[in-house]
Amino acid sequence: MRIEENVQIVKDFFAAMGAYNKQDLLALVAEDIEWIIPGEDWPLAGTHRGHGELTAVLQKASEEVEMTYPEPPEFVAQGDRVLVVGVATGKIKATSKPFKDNWVFDITVRNGKVTNIREYIDTQALARASKMP
Repeated sequence: MRIEENVQIVKDFFAAMGAYNKQDLLALVAEDIEWIIPGEDWPLAGTHRGHGELTAVLQKASEEVEMTYPEPPEFVAQGDRVLVVGVATGKIKATSKPFKDNWVFDITVRNGKVTNIREYIDTQALARASKMP
């Protein structure tokens, strides 16, 4: 696929994720998708594989984390990889503690589907916000 098509697929993926449009989201990802969210001591960390685990982690995110994106992300692409650079602010619902997370998503697109996502995030900020008193 052309680089522009890969970027559009990733933009569509983010739009579907933001609207939590499960049908559109699953149509954009491979059945064997792998999403790696680094860190420990916060609710979403781990490796999530397949449609079922993707759906579960996004549901968990909506239940446990409030997030806003103060500015649109930047998309940088080469070949089948699209890097998405952004910042999120929010709070962990269980603790009501705020966080600011500067992040990069490294996304691979093959045959018109998102196949792999590796997040690079501020795991310390998220772990601090998740820590119970």
